[in-house]
Amino acid sequence: MSAYAHPERLVTADWLSAHLGAPGLAIVESDEDVLLYDVGHIPGAVKVDWHTDLNDPTVRDYIDGQQFAALMDRKGIARDDTVVIYGDKSNWWAAYALWVFTLFGHPDVRLLNGGRDLWLAERRDTTLEVPDKTSTGYPVVQRNDGPIRAYKDDVLDILGNQPLIDVRSPDEYTGKRTHMPEYPEEGVLRGGHIPTARSIPWSKAVDESGRFRSREELEELYGFLNPDDKTVVYCRIGERSSHTWFVLTHLLGKPGVRNYDGSWTEWATPCACRSSREKIREPCPSDESARAVGRGGVRLRRSPGPGQAEAAVGIRRRTPSTARRARGTGHGASARMPVPAVLAR
Repeated sequence: MSAYAHPERLVTADWLSAHLGAPGLAIVESDEDVLLYDVGHIPGAVKVDWHTDLNDPTVRDYIDGQQFAALMDRKGIARDDTVVIYGDKSNWWAAYALWVFTLFGHPDVRLLNGGRDLWLAERRDTTLEVPDKTSTGYPVVQRNDGPIRAYKDDVLDILGNQPLIDVRSPDEYTGKRTHMPEYPEEGVLRGGHIPTARSIPWSKAVDESGRFRSREELEELYGFLNPDDKTVVYCRIGERSSHTWFVLTHLLGKPGVRNYDGSWTEWATPCACRSSREKIREPCPSDESARAVGRGGVRLRRSPGPGQAEAAVGIRRRTPSTARRARGTGHGASARMPVPAVLAR
């Protein structure tokens, strides 16, 4: 059996058990169910809440370098620490946290293979004690989105030219549902998928225990990818696609993989804004007209014109170097759902 491309990005439960309390090791629990940490966690682990810790509530973007440094300082994590992240549901949200850590270039961040569920299934040690951490003076490092994060314009640029993978459930991909079966129908205004996207649900990459499948199995699952492809992955708000990003980047060694964290929630929202005199609307890229892009058609105009609509409603033009004001980062409609300006007035 072939080893993963970057096996150092995974640790086993045996390895973590043997290294509990070791100097320079920081353990982070990040769950979809944010209450799980309080009912028992791995000894020494600190909690990172994907919603309140990793997202800026003001601009609906990820936290900036100063906020990340302050978070690491509070959690007792130093820049040169080995960080092992784990969570529930096959590390779904743990992979999201790892992806955010990577935005800030933390040198050594890993996943616990199998996550919280496997740790509990093997009856390993847990505790209710919250560790008392000391300040680490974590340095301020600005986020570097470019290598691993895709924006809407980036997706428009690759339609029909580079692979686009939709990691949601099949029903979400076809438009039968707008969310997973066990969740309420919320957060987007319509169903479907981005033109040219291929459906490969994220959960196919793990087995029944929650551990990642072998490299051979993963190579077969993603066998349609070419070595020089620059793949973009997406889901509903970017968390499930973080898991697939981890698989493609660290387990299969695919270069240039990016996570479109705006995902279907951003893509499916009407691109509308209103001035004081008239409504200005650009074509939505999931309309039939946008499908021509994937077939070699004419590129859509992406904005009403430099600063026109933005000035009319008093918002900044969104670019990869500015906050994602059109894009939420919380789970569910109230936190993540983009609010078109025409609805906000």
